[in-house]
Amino acid sequence: MRPSVALWSLLPLVLTGCAITSTAPPTPQTGPALQGVVHGGQQPIVGAHIYLFAANTTGYGGNGIAPSAANASISLLNATTTGLSDSIGAYVLTDANGQFSITNDYTCTPASNGVPAQQVYLYSLGGQPTTGTTNNAAGLLAVLGSCPTGGTFAGTLSYLYVNEVSTIAAAYAMAGFASDATHVSSSGTTLAQTGIANAFANANQLYNLQGSVGGIARATTPAGNGTVPQTTIDTLANILAACINTNGTITGPINPTACYTLLNNAQSSGSSGTVPTDTATAAINIAHNPGSNITNLYGLPGTSPPFGPALSGQPNDFTIRINFTGGGLAYPGNIAIDAAGNAWIANGGSSASTSGNVTELSSTGAAVLGSPFTYGVQGSPQGIAIDQSGYVWLTNFGTPGSGSGINSEPKLSSSGQLVAGSPFPGISVQNLPEQIQIDAFGNAWIAENIYVEELSSSGTVLSDTDANTAYSSNVSLGVSIDGSGNVWVAYAGSFVAKLSSTGVVLGDFSVRPPLNIAVDGFGNVWVPNRLGSVSKITNSGAAASGSPFAVGGFVSTSASSIAIDGAGSPWITNETNGSLTHLSNVGAALSPSTGYTGTGTAGSALALAIDGSGDIWINGYATSAVIELIGIATPVITPIAAGLPTTPTTDGSSSLGTRP
Repeated sequence: MRPSVALWSLLPLVLTGCAITSTAPPTPQTGPALQGVVHGGQQPIVGAHIYLFAANTTGYGGNGIAPSAANASISLLNATTTGLSDSIGAYVLTDANGQFSITNDYTCTPASNGVPAQQVYLYSLGGQPTTGTTNNAAGLLAVLGSCPTGGTFAGTLSYLYVNEVSTIAAAYAMAGFASDATHVSSSGTTLAQTGIANAFANANQLYNLQGSVGGIARATTPAGNGTVPQTTIDTLANILAACINTNGTITGPINPTACYTLLNNAQSSGSSGTVPTDTATAAINIAHNPGSNITNLYGLPGTSPPFGPALSGQPNDFTIRINFTGGGLAYPGNIAIDAAGNAWIANGGSSASTSGNVTELSSTGAAVLGSPFTYGVQGSPQGIAIDQSGYVWLTNFGTPGSGSGINSEPKLSSSGQLVAGSPFPGISVQNLPEQIQIDAFGNAWIAENIYVEELSSSGTVLSDTDANTAYSSNVSLGVSIDGSGNVWVAYAGSFVAKLSSTGVVLGDFSVRPPLNIAVDGFGNVWVPNRLGSVSKITNSGAAASGSPFAVGGFVSTSASSIAIDGAGSPWITNETNGSLTHLSNVGAALSPSTGYTGTGTAGSALALAIDGSGDIWINGYATSAVIELIGIATPVITPIAAGLPTTPTTDGSSSLGTRP
């Protein structure tokens, strides 16, 4: 049941328990209020502390980062006005119906003069989910989003519903920036603040915070083109509710309570690390480790859990994915992320006789106005990359001699318009352009058949190198650039070539039959291959210790595409079964033995990209869809070219694979 929306006086409450105490709150001031209700399951929580926080911008929070003063969230409530505060910050209390009101008790900072708005969220802690019983472990979250003009949410948000579902939505959306419930932070760079704003906006894609249908997980995104995993979200909410709707007692492993089981199976590193003290931080830890302790967590809800529809069976993992269609998506292929966090997808089409086009989805998955963007030449776009000026480069794969297409390199503006002089024909239309990357100077490098072509930003051919002379007719399948400006090319004939910034061949190195390639911030080269493993080559060309790595979902499947996240960790799609594998920078498996299997892209997971919010975008070629996995990775600098230095390094190091 939902309480009626009305003004009320907060009741004087004295809470039991040693962790949370209070005195009688003052009567709220008059004026527009930020109002809402806090529920544990379907029950109001009485006497909960309601804190209002803004994400910090002085240092990163996130998976593997310890809470500290540098990444502590900023308390927005005014203790003088509320009359209530503790070591966490100022707060207001929920009343006998679980309702709260925040009136003239805070200000937040809106966007102004190019400075982004603060990102705001609400945190509820403690209170009585059952009559007379205080649960100090009951922690709940709700994302409010960007601080509006005027510095308060009064008049912009209606009545708010805070519960376990809002907590799961907030935890996953903020996961890339959250160390725990009170330490959510990014750096102060423009890219970082864009990334965290986009992350906060994703909470609204998963949960309806307000209105007549507030309090439930969404089935579709607000734009209407995204399918939300409502059953997974409700299942996770039921897992939290198993602890919240109790007295919070935490006993040992001999007679574990629901709270003991939840908190000890949601540690900071999954099965190890710091044990959370409340359910909100437990939710963040589950988002950080969605493949850990699935059986123990899934078994927590009772026979009549409060939220539904829920999963009918135990999943492989607790990843949350949104499935996007529309916007012209048709046989989507490679994906590139721009500085705003928008995803650009090359629509491969069913044949080279179709007109090539590109779909642009906003950071929240909505089709951008005008999408899909065409470039006036028949063919099938293959590679896609974005330069630091926001221009979108493509490779167009035609059929030489058939008249059904032309091999070329289209270049689009950030608004999707074809740039004058583009598509660029290069040296020979007989070459088959595949992947493309942009260097620190805006030059485009294209892997095309046996050649590697370099174009200036205006489309002039600067070099065209055959790095394949000693290996017969081996096709180049992928290209990546290191901090020295060297170009690394993966060839189908089981080798990787290293070229100088002027196209001179510097060497070649044997690997298993490769399918793609990526370079990390240390200058290491990562190469997924057809035999279900990933090779790692140092910048000097030596095989890294333990390479090739065949763990975490690679068994009997093809490792098809690769991207490096902001922690320098590679993520690899496995085409055959559609799973996703995550490795540490030294090749240790971070994903389950099966990989993350909840991508829904079996047989067509050919490409992926990671954005500045820590979300992973994967193509679903067979279903003409794009999948976004929310908060699973570490936020990374986008576009990829923005991580390259203009002054070359001697060891290939760069800001590739680092946080914004």
